[in-house]
Amino acid sequence: MNVLSSAKIAVGIVVERRKARSPWIDFTWKPVAALPGQPDALPWTTLAEDGETTTFYAGAAEVALYRTETANYRNNLGSGAPMLWVALRPSGVEPPYELFAVTADPAEGEAWTETGADLVDAVPMPEVVRAAVDAFVAEHHVEQPFHKRERDRADPEALARRGPMQKARE
Repeated sequence: MNVLSSAKIAVGIVVERRKARSPWIDFTWKPVAALPGQPDALPWTTLAEDGETTTFYAGAAEVALYRTETANYRNNLGSGAPMLWVALRPSGVEPPYELFAVTADPAEGEAWTETGADLVDAVPMPEVVRAAVDAFVAEHHVEQPFHKRERDRADPEALARRGPMQKARE
């Protein structure tokens, strides 16, 4: 495989809608599970209703794995509770969110939170997906040695205060 080699793992995402106890919003939304493979259900199919909580199948996604990110996948697997990060993006229509992306890379999941508009949450990684990520890491991970960058020597005069005579000569 070349440097850009990757693998894709199909998953289905389950989302929970709860009645909010807030005067500003009606419901809260939260990804709650990832299912291995792609279920034969349409996106936003209702799976269960229980009082003030409704669970939906939000849709199918692919977890893309890249050789350059194996250190992050390995850290995720070694955490004791491997997770997938799910990003839901506001749709502006009903249902109010669309499934945007799913990743096994904790750094990528954290980066998705920086937009401020997307709803990003971690869900437990299914065992089948964990095994596939583990196999990908075992096949592609190359330990990268840490190289400390040497600093340039600072010029102590660079920030020195200049008097009026020095400014006039320049």
